[in-house]
Amino acid sequence: MQKLLGNLSKGRIFVLSAPAGTGKTTLVRMLSQEFPCVYESISCTTRPKRSGELEGQDYHFLTQEEFKEKIRQGDFLEYAEVFGYHYGTSQAFVLKQQEMGKHVFLIIDTQGAMQLKKKQFPAVYIFVSPPSLEELKERLIKRQTENKDVIEKRLSWAKAELEMLPNYDYHIVNDDLNMAYAVLRSIIIAEEHRVTH
Repeated sequence: MQKLLGNLSKGRIFVLSAPAGTGKTTLVRMLSQEFPCVYESISCTTRPKRSGELEGQDYHFLTQEEFKEKIRQGDFLEYAEVFGYHYGTSQAFVLKQQEMGKHVFLIIDTQGAMQLKKKQFPAVYIFVSPPSLEELKERLIKRQTENKDVIEKRLSWAKAELEMLPNYDYHIVNDDLNMAYAVLRSIIIAEEHRVTH
């Protein structure tokens, strides 16, 4: 019996980028709750743990030395420095999930996504944007995870990220979470049923 999602022996890879505070993680978690075949890749980072974050669930937290060693060993599909901290995607981890028939989501910033595009890495590239930068500022303030200076840096970076939009396959505006989710869900379903990739 064919399912809506989860019929493939080898899953697809989806690269999802969005400015901080746009709801990208929430959207992917909604998708993985509805479809067990959707897997969120857990990035490695040198950033300190935020309150409530868990090792192996939110990130793999590494020291600078551990991160540099992984770069030397060629462990990362992509890696980037964002606001003074490093983030990277483990190649072995992603490919193992894909071979198990999982659709793997890489929630990475535009730097990492463009590294993969340059390598012509086979993935579906999706960009999620906020309805406006003013709205994004409100969301970042409400989150209460960063000070004013960091929020200003994030907004300035968001402007640069928005300019990368033409490099993606799909664009979703997260004005309404349920609507954004419906669009994301439809993209994943369509991509699984595509004949050519």
